Amino acid sequence: MHERERHRIILSAVQEKSVVTIQDISELTEASEATIRRDIAALHVQGKIRRVRGGAESIHPPQLGNLAARPFRVSEAVNIDRKRAIARKAAELCNPGDAIIINGGTTTFQLVHYISASRLQVMTNSFAIAEHLVKHSKNNVTVPGGAIYREQSLILSPFDNDTIRNFYAQRMFVGAQGVGPLGIMEADALVIQSEQKLMRQADELVVMVDSSKFRQRSSLILCPLEQVSTIITDDGVTAETVRMIEDAGISLIIANVSAQAEEEDSPSVA
Repeated sequence: MHERERHRIILSAVQEKSVVTIQDISELTEASEATIRRDIAALHVQGKIRRVRGGAESIHPPQLGNLAARPFRVSEAVNIDRKRAIARKAAELCNPGDAIIINGGTTTFQLVHYISASRLQVMTNSFAIAEHLVKHSKNNVTVPGGAIYREQSLILSPFDNDTIRNFYAQRMFVGAQGVGPLGIMEADALVIQSEQKLMRQADELVVMVDSSKFRQRSSLILCPLEQVSTIITDDGVTAETVRMIEDAGISLIIANVSAQAEEEDSPSVA
């Protein structure tokens, strides 16, 4: 990851949590702690953050009332090759004319690049996904009513009388903060409430998570594993995780990240 991208992630992270540790940023960017220390020192000199022992803090505290979920712009570039490979496999499950639901997230966002010509019926609570599909595809797009949470690019409503209950889909594609034996995990109760409403409108639940998400945990469970039809992840997944998924009776699709990167970088043959 380039220095400019790491700096952007650090700035977004401190705005989200006010204080972040070097270890947090190192895990987020997959850069060494020594590199993150240099990044924090540079941003401190520029007056953009304050360097503190073991991390950094925001000069301007985050606004109250934000969701617990990580801001969209923080996560967008993290593990991007894995996310694209996963999204491509997810798009292969869609047939022209299908009705699908896509929840907000940076992994599910990558789906937009592979379904642009599919003419699907799409319901999404992601402002970013809806905007991209409206501008760059021929898909029909429906969004639920509710408030727009700018940091996460989500449209959420606590009310039941919105457009969600009038939409039916063959499958719903969902990302997650973490996946473990107890189920699919999220970080915010309002996000869970919104996504559970969406899940009730789909026959199948397809979870799109890169392999790092099997090492992460959150305090809130979106749904148990047995509610999931398919998990799509990358080839960094461990044998132990594969056994957990198979023991739960879930269909597993593994995306080959390096093979896809090579294919997408190769020039087209006429």
